[in-house]
Amino acid sequence: MSTTTDRVFAAAALALAAAFPAAADVPLGIGSPVTSQQLEQFISPLPDGRGLPPGSGSVAQGRALYAERCAACHGVHLEGGLADRLIGGRGSLVNSDPTKAPTKTVESYWPYATTLFDYVRRAMPFNAPGSLTDDEVYAVTAFILASGHIVPQDAVLDAATLPRVEMPNRKGFYPDPRSK
Repeated sequence: MSTTTDRVFAAAALALAAAFPAAADVPLGIGSPVTSQQLEQFISPLPDGRGLPPGSGSVAQGRALYAERCAACHGVHLEGGLADRLIGGRGSLVNSDPTKAPTKTVESYWPYATTLFDYVRRAMPFNAPGSLTDDEVYAVTAFILASGHIVPQDAVLDAATLPRVEMPNRKGFYPDPRSK
């Protein structure tokens, strides 16, 4: 139901919008153009590996890095502490007991290993996000996945091997049928 006041406000809003159509095109004189290197920080690798950087890392390398850079928050055994638990909880998302909350971990929730890589690369460690090299991110990712018995203890991950990792909950998500 429209009132006279509503119509007056709507007309005034339209008049103002028509009076300033090019305001969005006026440069403000602040900022600078984004470089392709800066833009790369905001592009997530896809599940099939497109967008993953060069480099590699082993479980052994990741174990040492995890102890040095991650264990203080995530626990020595990835059990959680100041930050979330990283492994365990398989099957807890489909638990038939509605009173038990699911345990959302890398092992139980994340459908793609590339998502883990991307998250570690962008957000970890908490006190210095984005400070790990790509090789270090591959290594920490390898260690976390090996700790969850998703990859073998001698695994070396890179842009070719990481997308081939079969995550335990890969089939736990379904495409949204509304997007068609």
